[in-house]
Amino acid sequence: MRARYGIPLKITAGLTATAAAGVAYAAGIEARSFRLRRVTVPVLPRGMRDLRVLQVSDIHMVSGQRKKRAWLQSLAGLRPDFVVNTGDNLSDTEAVPEVLDALGPLMEFPGVYVFGSNDYYGPRLRNPARYLLEKVQGRHGLNGNPPVVGAVHNPWEDLRDAFDAAGWVNLTNTRGRLKLPQAELAFTGLDDPHIKRDRYDKVAGGPDAAADFTMGVVHAPYLRSLDAFTTDGYELILAGHTHGGQLCIPFYGALVTNCDLDTDRVKGLSTHTVGHRTSYLHVSAGCGTNRFTPVRFACPPEVTLLTLTARA
Repeated sequence: MRARYGIPLKITAGLTATAAAGVAYAAGIEARSFRLRRVTVPVLPRGMRDLRVLQVSDIHMVSGQRKKRAWLQSLAGLRPDFVVNTGDNLSDTEAVPEVLDALGPLMEFPGVYVFGSNDYYGPRLRNPARYLLEKVQGRHGLNGNPPVVGAVHNPWEDLRDAFDAAGWVNLTNTRGRLKLPQAELAFTGLDDPHIKRDRYDKVAGGPDAAADFTMGVVHAPYLRSLDAFTTDGYELILAGHTHGGQLCIPFYGALVTNCDLDTDRVKGLSTHTVGHRTSYLHVSAGCGTNRFTPVRFACPPEVTLLTLTARA
């Protein structure tokens, strides 16, 4: 019996050890390997000076995450022209003070923000395999699933009040402006499409012609929102939500996006075309995870510094 089953048992033990090492790496190392990504986007009118935009997304703060807080604080040293926060700051009802501590130095700069579903509601324990099943069935968030019942409500109002007090512009289904020394910028924002809080009809009409440049901002990059922004003539859309796939396969990429966006555009800079119009789309992979799945694999946490340059 030993001779017959010895090799399979060794293989099983090896696979188990490899899986355990992978989980340990994904949770203990990669999920804390914060990166700054730099992207250049040629969208500004000719003759306009470059703008440096720091996009922060999907922090999913949990009390006690000191390394993440210190890293976010250090980003103020980049001296961006302005900050765009694309939501999901929370993964803990007690973490608002720690989010504000982490973002405090960045709140000294001009900024705009939208919220995501995890700002409003606490996360729930889910089997990660359900994301694959929902992808196959075409169900994403409340867009294809029953409404959430018994959800934990996060103190998002405290975040809103602090952001507003710092001068950051709330883009919840509305438009806003930032007046910078070198330009006046306009923004059109949506509440989170993942939980059907987006109301594009309230902001329709296209870019602000009186501003030097206008961009669209939304948490979850659902196609209906991207289609609306692009059809209306926005040249740049910023979003988050996807976590870049979070658990990716090396040399292949993401399996899911947790929305109806295709996996080829799960993170980074791409384009979105509707008819004869095309927009640049930047999707941040975010710098956190749901507290119940604190792992990342082949998809390190990130914040992006986008340099907007003039069109050729």
